Amino acid sequence: MSLRILLADDHAMFRSGLNAVLSTQDDLCCVAEVADGQAAVEETARLRPDVAILDIRMPRLDGLRAAERILNRPGNTTKVIVLTTYDEDSYVYSALHMGVSGFLLKSVPPEETIAAIRIAARGDAIIDPSVTRRLISRFAGSIAPPASSTALDRLTAREYEVLILMAQAHSNTEIARSLGIGDETVKTHVSRILAKLGLRDRTQVVIYVASHQLVTPLPAPPPGTEKPARRKGSGRRRAT
Repeated sequence: MSLRILLADDHAMFRSGLNAVLSTQDDLCCVAEVADGQAAVEETARLRPDVAILDIRMPRLDGLRAAERILNRPGNTTKVIVLTTYDEDSYVYSALHMGVSGFLLKSVPPEETIAAIRIAARGDAIIDPSVTRRLISRFAGSIAPPASSTALDRLTAREYEVLILMAQAHSNTEIARSLGIGDETVKTHVSRILAKLGLRDRTQVVIYVASHQLVTPLPAPPPGTEKPARRKGSGRRRAT
């Protein structure tokens, strides 16, 4: 069954180009193209797509306000990805605060946009890696931790490893490959980590890990080369 996508951008050339990219994927289907935020809100309510991709700067209603209305609509199931040429901190903060599932720059390769759509559709969140790195360095020292540091003690050794890899923006598949476990096992660990730490999604994981100084706020190493950071003073625990 194909994922149903709505595209909202006031540049017709960009919409048609992205639509052409989506058409190359058997599991993706563009159900509507609109040129402004108000139309995006209306068509999302009518068509109920799986994912809505919104530009930030659009006429009638900008992408952020459109995202807010879509996400706050009673019974909404549509995930929202903000795809923009602007990565200003105010845009990033507003989008994440609203609960969007993705914040990507238009400069990302097509395959990354496709991957982001699939990630959002399954309930995860994704942020452009360059934005993630800036979030860590900018917000880590100023945002109060969403849970007490003692909550970390409730994590198993394996959950702690998954936590660190999540904060380094690795996908579930990459985490599974790195730790030698199955994708479903990773999903279970992710769910338990979010519940134990009182976090909503991967974005909050990044901020939580940085604010607790569990890892140095530097760009993550290439997949396959990293080793999860160990917590200072923690003893050896049984992985589950």
